[in-house]
Amino acid sequence: MPVCLFDIDGTLLSSGGAGQAAMEHALELVFEITGPTEGISYAGRTDRAITADMLRYHNVVAEDDVVSRFMEAYLARLPHELERRPGLILPGVAELLAELSRHPEMTLALLTGNFRRGAEVKLTHYGLMDYFQFGGFGDHHRDRDDVARQAADEVRSSLGPDAADELWVIGDTPADVQCGRAIGAVTVAVATGVFSADELEDAAPDHLFDDFSDVARVLKILVGPVAD
Repeated sequence: MPVCLFDIDGTLLSSGGAGQAAMEHALELVFEITGPTEGISYAGRTDRAITADMLRYHNVVAEDDVVSRFMEAYLARLPHELERRPGLILPGVAELLAELSRHPEMTLALLTGNFRRGAEVKLTHYGLMDYFQFGGFGDHHRDRDDVARQAADEVRSSLGPDAADELWVIGDTPADVQCGRAIGAVTVAVATGVFSADELEDAAPDHLFDDFSDVARVLKILVGPVAD
């Protein structure tokens, strides 16, 4: 049974910067930090790693209880930021997920750096959550390869050990390509995030798209030719 493991931000949707804004609000609420946080990369990274870097930047020790307080404040703010920002589902994604979900042998799951609850909030806001059964998330791992291994373990646990031999990892960053390769998956990169098609090509994905607007072409790659 083929399993498609999807990234979220930059692959399925753009939140209009809601996640970063909610994190900055959490810094202010929990630690009374209002100064800028500069030089921290978000794309292709886990929320756990981003949180650790933000706290370190402001000289806050990232102990477990500190991270938990920050995460709760972030998750409380995230729905408000999603409501007030002009995000969108990226081209072709809604139709692609609908078509894949109708395929009798296809399972859709997640491989994302988002905290699990943050992923659920974002996908629910955009009406996409019901497509996904399980996944790997960024609650505990700083390395995205470890999130991929978690996702592969979830596939085996949910669908049986043989299912992990038919994995696809779909994302918008070189880190998505790398973590897919770490679990022996076929990798699909899409240039709808912050990385250009040329930058993604340097990561050597198995398949590369500018976007998913040509749904028939994407489906042909993922499930084979679709009968009329």
